[in-house]
Amino acid sequence: MAAHKRLHDGFEQDPDQPEKKRMERSVSFSTVIREAMVMKQVQSVFLVLEPLLRRVVQEEIQAGLVRSPRYIERSSPETPPAAERPALRLAFLNPPMLPIFTGSKIEDVNGEPLQVILVDADTGSPRGALPQFMRVELVPLFGDFPPDGREEWTAGEFARGVVKERAGKRPLLTGDVGLTMRDGRAVVNDLQFTDNSSWVRCRKFRIGARVVPGSYEGARVAEAMTEAFNVRDHRGELYRKHYPPALTDDVWRLEKIGKEGAFHRKLRQNGVETVQEFVRMLTVRPEMLRAMMGDGMTDRMWEVTTSHARTCDAGDKVYAYAGQHGATVYVNSLCQLVRLEFAGVECAAQQLTRAQKAYVHQLYVEAFEQRHSLQEVEPLPAAMLLHASSSSSSLPMLQSKQHIL
Repeated sequence: MAAHKRLHDGFEQDPDQPEKKRMERSVSFSTVIREAMVMKQVQSVFLVLEPLLRRVVQEEIQAGLVRSPRYIERSSPETPPAAERPALRLAFLNPPMLPIFTGSKIEDVNGEPLQVILVDADTGSPRGALPQFMRVELVPLFGDFPPDGREEWTAGEFARGVVKERAGKRPLLTGDVGLTMRDGRAVVNDLQFTDNSSWVRCRKFRIGARVVPGSYEGARVAEAMTEAFNVRDHRGELYRKHYPPALTDDVWRLEKIGKEGAFHRKLRQNGVETVQEFVRMLTVRPEMLRAMMGDGMTDRMWEVTTSHARTCDAGDKVYAYAGQHGATVYVNSLCQLVRLEFAGVECAAQQLTRAQKAYVHQLYVEAFEQRHSLQEVEPLPAAMLLHASSSSSSLPMLQSKQHIL
């Protein structure tokens, strides 16, 4: 019985055991779910942080390597291979006239068409005709080409320096961009920019010239380029000053006189509308002209304006005005005295009496007042002209009274 009891006791089950097991399974399952959710959140955080951590680590490693002497030694830039040394190169005969505006014809500093010539690469001496014609292309370049201020470059570097027009715009350089070089020279009769240079990184352009690839079978010919310059919008040309001003230019083309400004209106109200008329009055009656400008024009401004006006070219036309006593004065287009005669004989101011000088002064002023009806005569030989530089010494009395240029 005792053994049976022990056997029975050994297999006797706790009535609460199934419930404990159920609770243990329930607790274990919920824990797993929570841990899985936590792990998922951690993984999400790591996915967000991983790129940042990678970048930080890479930057720190790179910074450490850069500070390493061995890295500096290895990473020092190698000297680029020397460009092929050509025997010939293109060149512009004269630089372009500045400023340059969009849509305006580009000319050289002498007012002539640009010319591209072929020269010796070492001496710069012009070369004659080649055995065959050469096709030359004009291209716009960045103003900061070539890099590092080098004087030599490869054809590939030159090609990478060419500026492409902005999207939706016309070709940047138009006109005679394709030339045929004969006798070592090509003339550019028509050339203009269609866009300003304000949108490129250096805000300047150059004009480049290169041989069209495949058009010449000889050795490489080095490219040509002008100095860097700004290309301004055409709207600015409507108000720009001229250097030197022309006789027929509007008076506002002079320095310190703005178009439709106060000085311009004052001059126009007094009949001074052109540079020619301004210089005429400046020559004969400067006090009247100065009073006309008013107090708004300072002495400094007056000096700038009159200095600019005096650079105007009078041309070679000569006009005569005769008085009643055999005296004749000859003036140019700016009413500057160029010759003085008494009875057909040329006279110098030093030869005149006091009365004659007073009479010549009166005659000269009358010539100014009759300037619109003066008789044009044959141009006088240069040796017979009293130039502006000598008039101050040869006509002292007239200079003091009329400020002859």
